[in-house]
Amino acid sequence: MPIYEYYCHDCGRRVSLLWRSFSEAERGTPICPRCGSRNLTRVVSRVSMVRSEESRLDDLADPSFLGDLDENDPRSIGRWMRKMSQELGEDLGDEFNEVVERLEAGENPEEIEKSMPDLAGGEGDFDSGSDFGIGTVEDV
Repeated sequence: MPIYEYYCHDCGRRVSLLWRSFSEAERGTPICPRCGSRNLTRVVSRVSMVRSEESRLDDLADPSFLGDLDENDPRSIGRWMRKMSQELGEDLGDEFNEVVERLEAGENPEEIEKSMPDLAGGEGDFDSGSDFGIGTVEDV
């Protein structure tokens, strides 16, 4: 069953219509499911590609993925974090989304960390290793 996308000139939305066959799609008259208009124009659909987890991780390891990342610009860090989470294809939760939104708004990462003491599930700082179960030489 083919799916075609259309732009509705009356409500200004892009809509997808599922047809029973290609011939029906070619001879049929599309109707906007949102406003009922027949004033639609067919548009080029976006393409989706199924990728393996390995393929996504390979792309993340590519240095060009870091492209325009500027570690001194919170907005740049926020954009990169959002891009990374989209590439992973997983919802990383409300806390992650809040941090990304605050970075994209230009807030200083250190200020975000101070205002969210339980960030990453622990109360220590990231350098101590205690949040991640990393032992010291004495523990061995």
